[in-house]
Amino acid sequence: MKPIVRALFPLLLTATVPGLVQATDYTVQPGSSKLGFTSNFQGQSFDGSFGTWKAAISYDAAKLASSRFDVEVDLSSVKTGDKDRDGALPGSDFFDIAKFPKAHFVTTAFHQNGDKVVADGNLTLRGVTKPVSLNVTFVPQGSGATLDVTGSIKRLDFGIGSGDYADTSVIGPDVKVNAHLVLVGK
Repeated sequence: MKPIVRALFPLLLTATVPGLVQATDYTVQPGSSKLGFTSNFQGQSFDGSFGTWKAAISYDAAKLASSRFDVEVDLSSVKTGDKDRDGALPGSDFFDIAKFPKAHFVTTAFHQNGDKVVADGNLTLRGVTKPVSLNVTFVPQGSGATLDVTGSIKRLDFGIGSGDYADTSVIGPDVKVNAHLVLVGK
């Protein structure tokens, strides 16, 4: 092999074999990060969040094929600021945390949609797994970044809100998901 080819071989190999090009792994700073949602009850919008969750984030906008999100949420940590709602959400009509204590989202792919990046993945909630797509805004900042994620899920697809609560005129059918993560490179 000629010296110039030998010197460039590792670079050429990583450029032609996508599996060898890796995104950057990040650690989430929980104190400055938030995983939340917005829904509505009897026509009134309300916000909620989860206090306990963990996320493995590997991301690079230039290397979407090797990027990955893996997020696990402790559903018992839900808070909306309303005592009755906070007491009902962990129960069998909603999250049923006695049987399904965690929600889990893992990406399957990322793609560009115009100037936006979309994370496609599978959400498992209440024992049901469905595909979900989330919009991603990633802003590098020094050795870290901020990551904002937004999207929407259909609560009834996951069996959230049974009995009287299945009525979408009482509780809206769509739940908006939103997260703001402050990340530090590993």
